[in-house]
Amino acid sequence: MKNKRINYLKNTFLLGLVILTSANCERDLSDDAVEATFSKTGEVFTDLPVGMGSNFYFPYGGSKPTAWSIDNEVSYKGSASMRFDVPNADDPEGNYAGAIFRIDGAGRDLSGYDALTFWVKASQGVSIGEFGFGEDFLDNKYMATITNVSIGTSWTKIIIPIPDASKLINERGMFRYAAGTQGTNNLGYTFWIDELRFEKLGTIGQPRPGIANGVDLTVDTFTGVTLPISGLQEKFNLPSGLNQTVIPSVNYFIFKSSNPSVATVSSDGQITILSGGSAIIKGNIGGTLNTSTNEFEGGVNSEDSIIINSLGNFTLAPIPTRNPNDVISVFSDAYTNVPVTYYNGFWTPGSTTGSADFSVNGDNILNYTNFNYVGTAFTNPTLDVTTMTHVHFNMYIPGTVPPNFDFLISIEDWGPNQVDNGGDDTRQQIFVNSSQVQPNTWITIEATLNLVNRNNIGLIIYENINGSSLSNFYIDNVYFYKLPTIPTTPTVAAPTPTLPAANVISVFSDTYTNVGSNLNPGWGQATVVTQLPIAGNNTLKYSNLNYQGLEFTTSQNISSMTHLHIDYYTTDSSLLRTFLISPGPVETPKNLAVPTNGAWISLEIPLTDFSPVDLANLIQMKFDGNGTIFLDNIYFHN
Repeated sequence: MKNKRINYLKNTFLLGLVILTSANCERDLSDDAVEATFSKTGEVFTDLPVGMGSNFYFPYGGSKPTAWSIDNEVSYKGSASMRFDVPNADDPEGNYAGAIFRIDGAGRDLSGYDALTFWVKASQGVSIGEFGFGEDFLDNKYMATITNVSIGTSWTKIIIPIPDASKLINERGMFRYAAGTQGTNNLGYTFWIDELRFEKLGTIGQPRPGIANGVDLTVDTFTGVTLPISGLQEKFNLPSGLNQTVIPSVNYFIFKSSNPSVATVSSDGQITILSGGSAIIKGNIGGTLNTSTNEFEGGVNSEDSIIINSLGNFTLAPIPTRNPNDVISVFSDAYTNVPVTYYNGFWTPGSTTGSADFSVNGDNILNYTNFNYVGTAFTNPTLDVTTMTHVHFNMYIPGTVPPNFDFLISIEDWGPNQVDNGGDDTRQQIFVNSSQVQPNTWITIEATLNLVNRNNIGLIIYENINGSSLSNFYIDNVYFYKLPTIPTTPTVAAPTPTLPAANVISVFSDTYTNVGSNLNPGWGQATVVTQLPIAGNNTLKYSNLNYQGLEFTTSQNISSMTHLHIDYYTTDSSLLRTFLISPGPVETPKNLAVPTNGAWISLEIPLTDFSPVDLANLIQMKFDGNGTIFLDNIYFHN
């Protein structure tokens, strides 16, 4: 599925913005002290900036720094206006226009106003991404924003209601804007703003705060989860009769939980789940919280609620154990993640997927809701996984797995031009069907990378296919990895045995005195037998194994022993057996596991597994199989 992809964060023009914080010291005032007062001037720009000082325009990172100017030929009223030249999307100086206007000096007391207003027009019909105030690049405490503002070629008055003017007694962030070219085919345009001021209109009514985008939200979650309130808004009725939705900062709100033993909510809107059960989170603007009654007093309550259903303890995804040097991590708290442009881009047309990401005791988890398809993008830069061989995902489906579950993961390489749909893209698809998943548990999805080119990975896409109705799932531990290089010859010696010599009959070991034996009898085998030191320890090597015998100089009575011990190492064998042989010959094989992970295997085999071999008259041993095998510490013991 190929669609136009838009990074929502980039559309709000805040990507890469560094917010600075300031530390404040407080001390008690003396009886003679007089509290500072601040200018109550409402005008920000008429024919010139009003009381802004000499250094007040601060562009966002990535924006064109020269986008703003004063135009002495165009105005709504008076002789001048502010001109904003939004650049083409490929402008090397910046691909959008955006900045804050911050007073150079003391702030203003805006508590007597109820709105920021201005007149605006554009060179063509456009939609401006954001207008607002309250951002000062210091603590940005009382930001308020309206989004996707439709502007025409005639002067129009814009009204941005103030969520709670009583908070603005020392405000420096007078205005902010962000404008791009997503709606103009990446072509630039111009817009003008005039008569920018804070006003007391007295005709703004029906404030309706919201903490979940205006609708009650039910969240199924777990003990230990911390999740932010992310749907803050406030609706107002404007003098025109139309409604205006403002996005206020969290500091305008106070919050409460109906059941603090289950969930608490901090002043900065972080909900912490403490135990199983239910709780209702509400918000309020302009009031106070009576801690005795747990009720809001005054102000306006949120018209919506967040209903918390805590299901109790949550099992985290398995902690990865791969060497960080063998991993390129996209999303995992076990490793350092590479730069990711977004984990959930706002894709149009058609994407419905939302994010309800959460943290459990510090472990971050991606949560995709209302899912149909979604992508994780790498654009600055694309991702080079040339040295990796595999990709890994952990997935959790809460509740039930839909009966029509059909899930696809696609990995896209954008080619040398590093452009999505640029004509040189390649894609690997990983299909996950219902037989591979189960509800309420973490599953592991792994695949070998088969992309021919994988040095410009631009996207990982998750999507429902074939009518699948999966709507909610969690993702963790997304990473590319390579299998470690395993030395064909061990670099460390086999483990040193610790059993007392009196309890051992040793065939081959530096730790004990070995019985007499011929380690390489001529049985017509293709196997090449050598002995070599491994970390100073004499080791037996079988190369090109098909079968290999070992003859005792005199028969051995091992009937008082209970086990055969063998240490062995292989990186290429797929079959390995060992035999004990008594006269007749009577011989019984024992299959040995052959993991190729580059580690010594220490095996204890009960001698009863070799029945009916006569353990009182053992004359030979034998190995057969394939590959190259290293052997040490072959002995019988009780």
